[in-house]
Amino acid sequence: MDKLIIEGGARLKGEVNISGSKNASLPIMAAALLSDEPCVIKNVPDLRDMHLMLKILRALGAEAEFDKGKVTICAKKLKSYTAPYNLVSKMRASFCVLGPLVGRLKKARVSLPGGCIIGVRPVDLHLKGLQRLNVAVSVSGGYVNASVKDLKGGSIYLGGEFGSSVLATANVMMAAVLAKGKTLIENAACEPEVADLANFLNKMGAKITGQGSPNIEIEGVRSLGGAEHKVIPDRIEAGTFIMASIITRGSIVIKGAVYQHLSVLIDKLEEAGVTVEKNDGYIYTKSSRNKFKPVNITTLPYPGFPTDMQAQFMSLMSVTPGVSVVTEKIYPDRFMHVAELNRMGAHIQKEGPHAIISGVKALSGAPVMASDLRASAALVLAGLVAKGRTEISRIYHLDRGYELIEAKLQKLGARIWREKE
Repeated sequence: MDKLIIEGGARLKGEVNISGSKNASLPIMAAALLSDEPCVIKNVPDLRDMHLMLKILRALGAEAEFDKGKVTICAKKLKSYTAPYNLVSKMRASFCVLGPLVGRLKKARVSLPGGCIIGVRPVDLHLKGLQRLNVAVSVSGGYVNASVKDLKGGSIYLGGEFGSSVLATANVMMAAVLAKGKTLIENAACEPEVADLANFLNKMGAKITGQGSPNIEIEGVRSLGGAEHKVIPDRIEAGTFIMASIITRGSIVIKGAVYQHLSVLIDKLEEAGVTVEKNDGYIYTKSSRNKFKPVNITTLPYPGFPTDMQAQFMSLMSVTPGVSVVTEKIYPDRFMHVAELNRMGAHIQKEGPHAIISGVKALSGAPVMASDLRASAALVLAGLVAKGRTEISRIYHLDRGYELIEAKLQKLGARIWREKE
């Protein structure tokens, strides 16, 4: 098992290329199950989660290969409708094979998912959505069992206790493209990753409109063909590097990111006194020597502040003078990083779904442990600005979501490297 070592204090400068979106790639790869023709997906990041999804697709009988950012999938001869526990339990996003299996084979047996420990994330919206498409659903032995004779379009409301669900929207959309008649998904997730999936499905021959809005309409078709698609850039990776630039008082050119996907984050950073500029498709960050101001944030479904940037923003506020409050409304238990940041000298108090942060002058390097993907990123940011050496263990979480993160940071001047535990 590896750990990351960071000698803090370096001001980051230079350019960084943003990889393709992890959260867009995974459901798009699953969607290839809907066709018996080859699909080519480009700009796929080389991450552990991608290779795990390839294993799941192969277990179902698909031919799936990865080569330098390009994934080729042919699901002509599926041999199984069961996505096994030993694979699905390692990554929550793998649950999105449920919709394509139901659409293509009219039956599915998919293990209840695993992934980062960031609080309870039920699958009730996934099941509710499929039931509205005439699918019989049951849960037994840790598996979701789904079967249907004729998929029928319907009106589906996907609002949950904490808002819309990205994966539930994806699962229902992928099943509905092969249903008879029209399907309307109300309170659909508006995330760019959902829109990217819809665009890929349309290239395959689906008839989807309204993607990127709360109301998605799907006119069912009899079959889908193969398609070629380039995945959108990873907005969370882009946001993390923007934060790395700011927390180190550096200046980074972010290449390949979509500015509009980061608007709420940029708005909050400007409120804190940071300058973020867009020019010729690049994003520039300028961190003045002036003191930053504390800012309150509340995580919400897109286009609100992303829960996947909450931990990284907390690292910045930890070294920002004054008091700021982070309110987590997507996953109220997503505060595992608080204790680790406090080990580094931060002053953060958790009160239910709120974290109250009193900014300190400096953080100190310390041995810390990553609990989940975005908490790992938050600890990296804290280590970059901390005095002394920080050792982050359990970085396999980090490898699930950031392609070559230490290499990219090294190129920007960070003193960071990987060692065996």
